[in-house]
Amino acid sequence: MQILLSAGEASGDNYGAQLIDEMKKLAPEAKFFGMGGEMMGASGCQLLVHANDVAVVGLVEVLKHLPEIRKHFRRMVAEAAWRKPDAAVLIDFPDFNLRLARELHRLGVPVFYFISPQLWAWRTGRVEQIRKYVRKMIVIFPFEQEFYKQHGVDVVYVGHPLAYAEPPQVSRDEFARAYNLDPAKTWIALLPGSRQKEVGLNLPAMLEAAAMLARRGGRFEFVLPVASTLTQSWVEQGLAAAKVRVTLTKDARLTLAVSRAAVVASGTATVEAALAGTPFVVVYRLAPMTWILGRPLVKLDTFAMPNLIAGRKIVPELIQNGFTAEAVVRELSAILPDSPARQQMLAGLDEVRNKLRDGTHLQAPAARAAQEILQILGQISAGRA
Repeated sequence: MQILLSAGEASGDNYGAQLIDEMKKLAPEAKFFGMGGEMMGASGCQLLVHANDVAVVGLVEVLKHLPEIRKHFRRMVAEAAWRKPDAAVLIDFPDFNLRLARELHRLGVPVFYFISPQLWAWRTGRVEQIRKYVRKMIVIFPFEQEFYKQHGVDVVYVGHPLAYAEPPQVSRDEFARAYNLDPAKTWIALLPGSRQKEVGLNLPAMLEAAAMLARRGGRFEFVLPVASTLTQSWVEQGLAAAKVRVTLTKDARLTLAVSRAAVVASGTATVEAALAGTPFVVVYRLAPMTWILGRPLVKLDTFAMPNLIAGRKIVPELIQNGFTAEAVVRELSAILPDSPARQQMLAGLDEVRNKLRDGTHLQAPAARAAQEILQILGQISAGRA
């Protein structure tokens, strides 16, 4: 059995690795190839394209890198035509993967989608492509199941993978020793994103806010987990001009769990922060032209996934022009002490954690996704026989 996988971001790399591990348990003979990052590679996926090579943020930025992205796309399609995989599993990353779904469908490859693109938020018309080319949607947010059912798509909700992950086992003191941190200080996590472009846009204001807090006389340690789609040396270059010490770490979940508060770029990391129970501020900035062109396409007034899951604003959002160092300091100052604002946010994050676990099942989402995929492949095989 050969399975093509396609993931273009750090979160997709993580979920893809989990899926590979679970599929191996059920189908030990299965082989995996496609696009992903270090985690998928470590789980045994032959990487034809590295996620770093296509991880571009923004409409304008994509246009600049379009020739390179097209080259990688053509390679994925050519390999699928040559290897004739038994199935393909696409993970989020819609601009690339929805086009790939069309080509795979044309080649007769059954296509599964694990981790839905945010079609419910913007460019909803793309759901027609899902209906045409995807055999089954496997979603991880409860409201996504109803969205796809309304649009006539075969869908199953399996719960969120991060909500089923074992809690970090390292104590704060052990973490302090591992990274030479002062446990007596207040730790603030900085998560600027998983792609170089978004880190370049988000990190400067985060560092400026950190410096402002340090100048106010607070005893702080700032920690930044490096995403699997980035290299530590590249992130270190971005910190070269920082006016405050920032310690790089390797594990976002663990870093969030031991931190007092966090500043988190909008995306999967906001779900990680919510599940860690760490109060945080959501930030995000796009290139100006990308923002001008893209904002009218977004149907939502809120961007942070925890707010969407809760159905109300439980964490502050500082987006585009609202994302300034001063605003970050203001919001952090409200949640760092044991204040009513902090307690209210903690209660809201607890609510989000409960919603992200599908209480009807004890199995991890990746295990349930693997079962769904292999069950349908079995039906297809039986039908051919």
